[in-house]
Amino acid sequence: MIEKRLPAWDRPVLASIVAVVDKTAHVRTSTDAIVQVADWMAFESFAPPAGGPAGPFDWGSDPDRLIDATMLKASLDFAFTDFETGVKFEVDYQGRRWSDSEAMFACLHRALAGGVPLLDGGYLAGVTRSDLEAIFQGNIEMPMLDERVEILRGVGERLVAGHGGRFHGFIRSCSDRMYADGEGVLERLVVEFPRFDDVSAYRGRDVVIYKLAQLALWSLHLAVGEKGGFALRDLDNMTAFADYIVPVGLRLMGILEYSAGLEERINAGDHIPRDSDEEIEIRAHTVYATALLTEAINARRGEGRSLVIPEIDFRLWSAYHTTTWPHHLTRTVMY
Repeated sequence: MIEKRLPAWDRPVLASIVAVVDKTAHVRTSTDAIVQVADWMAFESFAPPAGGPAGPFDWGSDPDRLIDATMLKASLDFAFTDFETGVKFEVDYQGRRWSDSEAMFACLHRALAGGVPLLDGGYLAGVTRSDLEAIFQGNIEMPMLDERVEILRGVGERLVAGHGGRFHGFIRSCSDRMYADGEGVLERLVVEFPRFDDVSAYRGRDVVIYKLAQLALWSLHLAVGEKGGFALRDLDNMTAFADYIVPVGLRLMGILEYSAGLEERINAGDHIPRDSDEEIEIRAHTVYATALLTEAINARRGEGRSLVIPEIDFRLWSAYHTTTWPHHLTRTVMY
């Protein structure tokens, strides 16, 4: 038995997921496996991302620039595996090879260093496919490039229309809480920037995920923090960031269990359609299981050493984001 104590259980993401996890047909969460994993994982160090969420790239000391760069990355942080070949996007930069989302961030850093005004909403509003082809030069063409053009144009138009053309204009106008009776930064982000409104319909119910929106705010909290004027006051309301990679870690640890049919489709590289029952169930159980794992770990760590869910998420993502173990493939801009 794992007691639910985190405030996040009463917020829209986990509340919507709890309503459906006992109805799923293709994915289940093993609480026995959670207890077994928590017994050893609780005693790890849980180091933060190397170099912070911006990686080992120098973005300067201006907090507003950090906000702009982090939110730009969040807007584009999806789909790095070619849907036909299964090859991940990679790039060589600053003396090493980067993979997955880190490769994308490396490309953004390279472009900004080269004078491309990627942080300016006016530029984003008029960005073209050829612009992004030049920016994202790697081992393969960046997947879903046309969708990325559309997203950046929409983001740019919104920034120009209401926030002085910069993401920091929006962030600085928000509450320092994710939830604040509709005025929280998360609540406003998913409304004012529809590309972050990550919600699916499952058997007549809305399942709220908010992967990129929450990841953006977690990254800002780490990169900017108190000194830069952005520190979230309700981190215990944040959930895992349901993507392709975290489910792999949970699956390999025996925490997530897939039906034989779903396992076979994933291993064969079949596409799992966006908003299909299978896709929603993978993401819902990823968020649910990670919350349970966090609480089981905290129960073993003792008072004053508790973790928040994103720290467990990063532990799983960092261990498996370059793995060759097959993950589900879904064509979507949400992760």
